[in-house]
This record gives sequence, structure tokens and C-alpha cells, in this order.
Amino acid sequence: MHENGWSADRIDTQSAHSARIYDYIIGGKDYYPADKEAGDAMTAEWPALPVHMRANRDFMHRAVRYLAEEAGIRQFLDIGTGIPTSPNLHEIAQAVAPDSRIVYVDNDPIVLTLSQGLLASTPEGRTAYVEADMRDPAAILAAPELRETLDLGKPVGLTVIAIVHFVLDEDDAVGIVRRLLEPLPPGSYLAMSIGTADFAPDEVGRVAREYAARGMPMRLRTEAEAEEFFEGLELAGPGVAQVHKWRPDGAGSGAEAIRDEDIAMYGAVARKPL
Repeated sequence: MHENGWSADRIDTQSAHSARIYDYIIGGKDYYPADKEAGDAMTAEWPALPVHMRANRDFMHRAVRYLAEEAGIRQFLDIGTGIPTSPNLHEIAQAVAPDSRIVYVDNDPIVLTLSQGLLASTPEGRTAYVEADMRDPAAILAAPELRETLDLGKPVGLTVIAIVHFVLDEDDAVGIVRRLLEPLPPGSYLAMSIGTADFAPDEVGRVAREYAARGMPMRLRTEAEAEEFFEGLELAGPGVAQVHKWRPDGAGSGAEAIRDEDIAMYGAVARKPL
């Protein structure tokens, strides 16, 4: 299940972990029996879960491609990176602009041990990895790896994909994102996907209970709550939408075949005003 030979010294192999559950469900190999058990239990509660997770991944691909191709972004700060799954963010951005620079941030030991998959930059560009918790934006922004890789005098694409549903109200997810955006210059962008139970409340609620039973409580948000993350920013069309409806391109999972009730994530991309 983990053919890369990485050390498990820091990894709790007995308990399920959100990043490894995600990896298992989308067809990866970096998971343990506890993650498989959790993923199977969740999929039994909501059979659309694999479709939902793949649609979120496809949204990330399209959002990053939009930022690189149409918005001209050449620097990216990716919060809550998760287990590397090709194509990773830097592969998408550098396929458009080989000189793109990317900083990945996660606090999961398994992501750190697999981070060589995130550091295979083009010669013209650069990638770096910061081990930090998104709930501590100051530590992220002060990290030497970030300061050596990104020029905060130039626009940055801040990506926060499929992570804020694990940030509870007491930790103030909106405030965290705003503190990450604050030092980024005008013309920077925010790309996010945000978990919701708006479209399949019973099924998604059961999945959330499975996560909570394994020590991973979730805070799912309504459309209005998702929109709060983008207040004061200029939304790119179509605004805040279910991820499969955000600029579908016919690639990936095939948005035309996805039912709304099979998707539990809002997505959007927005610019910090000039």
C-alpha cells in the first residue's frame, strides 16, 4: 500500500487519517488498513463519495490552469497539500509556465515523507515544502522556505483546496484565510473548495459522522457561508459554484455526467483588488 519505502516512524498507522482516506478513495496507494476501513464505511453511506472527491481534484486542476494561463500567476502557495497525486499543482502550473514557483504547506508527517513527489520542479521554476499548520498563518508566512521561494512583492495564487471543512468554528476558518491573504499584493488570487451538505444533506451528514467517529469532526458550510471567504475579492465567473460547475472543460471526471446531489463542495477563484 506504500511502495515508496518511506519511514512510518512519525505516522499513526492504527488510526484513519483524512489525507490517506482521500488517497484510498481516489485510487492511490499511500494508505493503511484503518484508512481503507474508513473509506469503505464512508462510501457505503454515500456511494457518490469517489465521484465527489475526483470532481474536487478536477476543480483544482482547472483552477490552477486558469490562474496560470488566464490570470498570469507565476507563484502559488498551496495550503493543506495532502498526499502527492500526479499531476500535482506544480506540474499543472509549470506545464503552462515552466518558471512557476510553488510552496506546498501541510502538517501531516506522511505528506512530508512523500514530499519528494512535490519537489520535482522544472529547471526554470522552483518548488518548496513547509511543514506547518494552516491554523498558524504567521508561521507559514515567516517560513524561510516560503521567503526563499516566493516574492511577496508580486501576485501569488493562494490555493486552499478541500481543507476548511476540517477547521471548526472556534478556529475561525475565514479569519485564517484572510490572514494568509493579507500580506499578498493586489492582483493575487484565492482559489478554494469548501465542503457543504447543501445538496445531499442526509448522505453527507452520515459521511461527516463517520469522520467524527474517527476523531475528524467536520464543519460543512452553506453557500452563504462559503461566500464569506471571498468577501472583498473580485470573483471570476461563474462565482461560487459546485466544483463540477466551475468552468467545466470536458476533461477529468466529465462534469456533464455528474449529478448535483453527488457533489458536496463549492469552489471559486477570486482576485484581490488592484
